[in-house]
Amino acid sequence: MYLSVFLTAFLAATILPAQSEFVVVAAQRMDYNVWIIWWLASIGNTLGSVVNYVLGRFLVQYQDRRWFPFKPKSLARGHRWFERFGKWSLLMAWAPFIGDPLTFIAGMLRLTFWQFLILVFISKSGRYAILLGVTQLF
Repeated sequence: MYLSVFLTAFLAATILPAQSEFVVVAAQRMDYNVWIIWWLASIGNTLGSVVNYVLGRFLVQYQDRRWFPFKPKSLARGHRWFERFGKWSLLMAWAPFIGDPLTFIAGMLRLTFWQFLILVFISKSGRYAILLGVTQLF
């Protein structure tokens, strides 16, 4: 189950459609260690965002191709967030619809990798902490 938590969280942060919340909550309900669940989900989701960062850094010149993973509309939305809030916008990397484009744009704009990694980990781990905490209450 721990491997499922990690892999689902990783895939959920990439361009592939996956919902890690269901697997995280299921693992918690099955009485797996909540700290290990939190750690694996946070690391997996952060590493998935690193994939987006690398894509943004090295594949942006292909954005006009059909196979390119992000639509121009979502890139424009993410770019506006980045223009408005700068690197701090990565604290929203957990958010649906905007989080993945934000991590891609961070790579496009060549944000320092360590700043990227720290901010994204704070964002992703915070989301899982809240999810696990709320689930624990019920």
